[in-house]
Amino acid sequence: MERLDELRAELDEIDAKMVELYERRMAVCEQVGELKIEEGRKVFDKKREREKLNCVTKNAKDDFFKKGLTEMFEQLMSQSRKLQYQLLTKKGALGRLPFIGVDALDWENSRIVFQGTDGAYSQAAMQQYFREDVNSFHVQTFRDAMEAIEEGSADFAVLPIENSSAGVVNEVYDLLVEFENYIVGEVVLPINHALVGTENTAIETIEKVYSHPQALMQSYKYLDEHSDWQQIGVANTAVAAKKILEENLPSQAAICSEHAAKIYGLKILEKQINHNRNNSTRFIVVTNQKIFLKDAGKISICFEVAHESGSLYHLLAHFIYNDLNMTRIESRPVEGKAWEYRFFVDFEGNMSEPAVKNAIRGLREESKSLKILGNY
Repeated sequence: MERLDELRAELDEIDAKMVELYERRMAVCEQVGELKIEEGRKVFDKKREREKLNCVTKNAKDDFFKKGLTEMFEQLMSQSRKLQYQLLTKKGALGRLPFIGVDALDWENSRIVFQGTDGAYSQAAMQQYFREDVNSFHVQTFRDAMEAIEEGSADFAVLPIENSSAGVVNEVYDLLVEFENYIVGEVVLPINHALVGTENTAIETIEKVYSHPQALMQSYKYLDEHSDWQQIGVANTAVAAKKILEENLPSQAAICSEHAAKIYGLKILEKQINHNRNNSTRFIVVTNQKIFLKDAGKISICFEVAHESGSLYHLLAHFIYNDLNMTRIESRPVEGKAWEYRFFVDFEGNMSEPAVKNAIRGLREESKSLKILGNY
């Protein structure tokens, strides 16, 4: 035990010297940052950092020490960059992000588009976010909705992006990258499926049930109790409701929302047949303007990283260093690039905050590409 105490005392002595050297190093890094700002140079110099890593590791006695030195100096250089990004903010050299803060969305004189048809959950989400008598129209696909706001035939679009049980809507993520449209709001809609039919339909007369495949899956426990019913998938739950109304057969039923049942004047045979009573879908409100509400508290971005060890780790460090709380991360394959991925990140913050500007500046400089999807 005495020998262990001696070794720990020696480590304490070494660590004290390392703290002193760390402070000295960061003071020099601050001076480097000042010079870069004066000369208009970029903070991140990848070539210089690679040369530095090669220099400090070339005489390492084995692979273990080489990897350790690499990790330590990568961290030191990363902290140097973050310090310099903070200097840019203090000097007012960080600039403004290309988004305009607004007090409120001007939706009362606008047209809203949603995917699906009358009675769709997207319509219910739209009415919850805006109001029931909003000026709206519907389109067939998510792409149609994004094109509508891009070309100006609609001012806002309401699109589903995530379901609590089925996961994310990958197509919408991909469209956010493809189009120059931006998220300005979100609404979470509880999803409660009902079994509905026409006036002459009863549980005993049903032979076929129509709905979106996800709604059928989310109601499988109830449907298992009626294994003789044929389950038929259609484009969405509202389409199912419209179909059974038009055909008016007692042998047909639909699984849809109570909202759709009300729209089409259908009879509710059973309420809340989905087995997960906490099922909900998050919808986003999208526009083609680079705006954000001044009291917005969530930011969505996406970025691509170099296909190198540790690249994602170093980028995510910008959130930690700037005390930003990351609330979710998703990855999607980059089209046409095998085994390369684009990451989608949500984090808490407002684009007017210095910490957010610091993080975004660092992410932009150190990633292969970065897009701000919205602040809402």
